[in-house]
Amino acid sequence: MLYTINPDNPQQRLIDQVADILKSGGLIAYPTDTYYGIGCDIMNKRAIEKIYLLKQRPKNQPFSFICADLKNISQYAKVSNYAYKTMKRLLPGPFTFILTGSKLVPKIMLTKRKTAGIRVPANNICLALIQALGNPIISTSATTPDGEVFDDASLIHDHFGSRLDAVIDGGPVAGMPSSVVSLEDDVPEIIREGLGDISLL
Repeated sequence: MLYTINPDNPQQRLIDQVADILKSGGLIAYPTDTYYGIGCDIMNKRAIEKIYLLKQRPKNQPFSFICADLKNISQYAKVSNYAYKTMKRLLPGPFTFILTGSKLVPKIMLTKRKTAGIRVPANNICLALIQALGNPIISTSATTPDGEVFDDASLIHDHFGSRLDAVIDGGPVAGMPSSVVSLEDDVPEIIREGLGDISLL
């Protein structure tokens, strides 16, 4: 089902409907400040496994996830004073931060080093969804297994069909990846340069 949601002032009624789909283990596509993402409730292991199948991705490559704000991140990751100050300057925004996951993060979402990629996108639809759900949401770009990126919600809807339970059309997105930065050892390590301005680090 295709939901058209206002990216500036998301309609709460529609946000709640999509959050209910997530609560029942559904998979959705949604806009972020970089790409359209595919996601599910981070606490639903069966739904996470469906996304691995959908993306044809090996289990040793965990997905990142999105949180509502810094306070939310500190529940799901170990955040030092340095990491907190750094993220406070840059979030919400097009960055994925690599941090050591807390015990709340399901094992399927952690690397062998117990790290996770965490985002707070500058996108009102994302943030409203997380607040309505009450948990973080998996974030992986809406692409075909060979890497073709979909930048239009209707194309995502047509391509994935019934494999997704909802697609949110939130208008055009940047169509570029986030910058990935590790803050594990209190020294920022640039893993991937993307949309976020890494000179701010």
